[in-house]
Amino acid sequence: MENQLQNKPRILCLHGFRTSAEILKKLVEKWPETVLGYLDLVFLDAPFPAQGKSGAEGLFDPPYYEWFQANQDFTEYINFEECLAYIEDYMLKHGPFDGLLGFSQGAILAAALPGMQAQGVALTKVPKIKFVIIISGAKFGGSMLGSPKLAANAFSPPILCPSLHFIGVFSILCTLCRWKVLFVLDLATKGTKAFWSMFEWKNYSFYA
Repeated sequence: MENQLQNKPRILCLHGFRTSAEILKKLVEKWPETVLGYLDLVFLDAPFPAQGKSGAEGLFDPPYYEWFQANQDFTEYINFEECLAYIEDYMLKHGPFDGLLGFSQGAILAAALPGMQAQGVALTKVPKIKFVIIISGAKFGGSMLGSPKLAANAFSPPILCPSLHFIGVFSILCTLCRWKVLFVLDLATKGTKAFWSMFEWKNYSFYA
């Protein structure tokens, strides 16, 4: 049993905009035990208290947090470097971690961090990220978002670490309404494999 626990990939989970680690934990814990049993999930609150109304109000209790701030058209970012330092400090104190899981704003971070780490501008003091799990995310420098200076080249050259992407059938960035996911995940770490077939969530909303 102890060996089984040691073989689980350790994953740092980054919640969505103006939500919390506890909220993401409650949502992820609805996944089948046949998946959760293979993973060692650690949920982290973002460093900054929510600076406005949360979409989770009335559904989940506060407090709510956010990873960084941006102007209305996402061309200027505030507290981004502080956010990166906060995540790295947590990983140093509570790691090592094998991979990252992110939802919404947390997914935007998780998607960019491997490339930033490879370029030596983030997470330079912790082991290499082996994989990422992206839920309802977006890309810095893509069609929806500008890019913080440190993440300007996060996706150039292409990121080589494995990634798993969850995309809602009728979703925009902020909401996943229905998932039909054929999930075959070989984490390629510590010999762990998890297999998840045709898991469907109906009318279940995640708030970004």
